[in-house]
Amino acid sequence: MGDPLHTVTTLPTTRRPDRPFDPPAEFLEARRHGPISRYTFPGGVDGWLVTGYELLKSVLADPRFSSRRDLMRHPTVDYGGLTLPPAPPGEFLLMDEPRHGRYRKPLISTFTVRRMRLLTERVEEITAEHLDAMAAAGPPADLVSAYAKPIPAIMICELLGVPRQDRDSFQKQFEGFMDAEADDEDTVAAYATTRARLAELVAAKRAHPTDDVLSELTDSDLTDEELKGIALVLLAAGLDTTANMLALGAFALLRDPDQLAALCADPAGTDRAVEELLRYLSVGKTFMRTALEDVELGGQTIRAGSPLILSYNTANRDPEQFADPQVLDVRRRENRHVAFGHGIHQCLGQQLARVEMRVAFPALFGRFPTLRLAVPAEEVALRPEISDIHGVKSLPVTWDV
Repeated sequence: MGDPLHTVTTLPTTRRPDRPFDPPAEFLEARRHGPISRYTFPGGVDGWLVTGYELLKSVLADPRFSSRRDLMRHPTVDYGGLTLPPAPPGEFLLMDEPRHGRYRKPLISTFTVRRMRLLTERVEEITAEHLDAMAAAGPPADLVSAYAKPIPAIMICELLGVPRQDRDSFQKQFEGFMDAEADDEDTVAAYATTRARLAELVAAKRAHPTDDVLSELTDSDLTDEELKGIALVLLAAGLDTTANMLALGAFALLRDPDQLAALCADPAGTDRAVEELLRYLSVGKTFMRTALEDVELGGQTIRAGSPLILSYNTANRDPEQFADPQVLDVRRRENRHVAFGHGIHQCLGQQLARVEMRVAFPALFGRFPTLRLAVPAEEVALRPEISDIHGVKSLPVTWDV
């Protein structure tokens, strides 16, 4: 297993331009030394970096490791001992049981595999509309703004019941909140504006329910503040992650013509290809936990209060779990990745994301069989590593007319 006391001295800020889909080199190096490493958080707080697949899953399934925001430490910023307040009502990703369950359980019936599959026809309609628009405008195009963002944005807005005329402005405001390169002031302002818009949406659903998730939840005992927080979580989970999977997945396939050809040649294998792209890209890169008590983990004693960084993208490249983990193989069959997490916080909208990808990738390459990058691959701008989600800022493409 190697040296379990390997120490990571700094977190990566960039990825190699020629290896845009690989986890940062510092994380891969840590994994080579073993599944867990030491990491000193700003302010001199001793913590840990978990890079091994089995160890990461064990943390995610263990209630002794907390998701509470008020117990978290920022991995790169020292706030001088100040702690964050508890997560606002409804924002259940940053909560433990029983608060977490109060908000997640009412949503489980909404995001069933069966119900998400019933949305396939609507995803196909949205996809076709945007492919038509790309064809009408002609090459070149930015695949992020023309295709990858609109599909999940429209789907999540429809699920939440956002009026059609408000969707563009709603999406832009939310993107301002998610922009890792924005000033703190701008981020806080965008967050406040988004929450205000969601408060108006919740009030509208109370007064005039329609056929959407928020309207269904107004029949529960959840307060307006709680519904607002739940809506924010669904918006964040349903838009940014899938949009980046679609763009980064298209980039990966365009960089690897053999894998693209394999996907196009075997429509029945689309499900396997989607799961492999999820594993290989792991756009949800890292998540945090805090030990609530002393815990033995990977031969180490994790003291109560110790913060942990969980590296999903490195766990999904673990050679003890995956054969040739650094290779994109759309025919891969054994693929129990953790791209959607594990345990009680496993992504609620994962089936919707799968539906969108299963439709969008084959439709894109079927409609534009000569699709290719319009710039050298090394010039495609990646989102900064400080972003919660890995992806590209834009993806210039062209095709033969």
